[in-house]
Amino acid sequence: MRQKFVAGNWKMHKDKSETIELISSLKNKLSNFSVITEVAICPPFTSLELASELIKNSTLKLGAQNVHSEPEGAYTGEISAKMLKSFGVEYVIIGHSERRTYFNESNEFINKKIKRAIEFDLRPIFCVGETLNEREAGKTFSVVEEQLILGLQGISESDLLKIVIAYEPVWAIGTGKTATPLQAQEVHFFIREKIKSIYDTKSSEKIKILYGGSVKPENARDLFLQPDIDGGLIGGACLNPDSFFKIILSAE
Repeated sequence: MRQKFVAGNWKMHKDKSETIELISSLKNKLSNFSVITEVAICPPFTSLELASELIKNSTLKLGAQNVHSEPEGAYTGEISAKMLKSFGVEYVIIGHSERRTYFNESNEFINKKIKRAIEFDLRPIFCVGETLNEREAGKTFSVVEEQLILGLQGISESDLLKIVIAYEPVWAIGTGKTATPLQAQEVHFFIREKIKSIYDTKSSEKIKILYGGSVKPENARDLFLQPDIDGGLIGGACLNPDSFFKIILSAE
């Protein structure tokens, strides 16, 4: 069985003191449990160094929300994979719909980021998903297929297993709307079958596929019970230690 994985994407939330408060509370809750689910937190860049110190001697993993495709250079405001690695970052979110939409990140650019992350021994959380218009037009599978094929272009079988895929229907991110467990499972199954056709059965069985999109304590368990859903990429609910902890327990 694939180990469950829950990652919290803080987005543009939490200053220094709030970072200390959230991580301390989460660590305290987890300290009383022998959790087998892998748990990662993805704070903003400004909190990475502090978070790295705070999660020492805990089971929490550290992730970042973005990375640039180049190793270094004149890219004002950007962060390189080498910089992330120096702070103890293990995971990095790549291809999130907010990056695709607000910053016009293409599948080709996302592919470059994935390759750069792997080069520096970072594990990409590679996001795919359709908009509401695309779903209503019956384009869910074609959109996700294109994102997968172009995003994974040139990625070897061995490097594929360093990647976690996150299916995030854009229409369910931050809207309060959630894909039903069966809707989510349908796309997760499609992704796993597509990985099988691009690579092989072994790879498709091993790769983790997370669901993201208004996951909360009330719906997490039903989502995580689906055979092809291996956990969640959590947005708003991860900003509250109580709700994030309940979601982790749902994965257990």
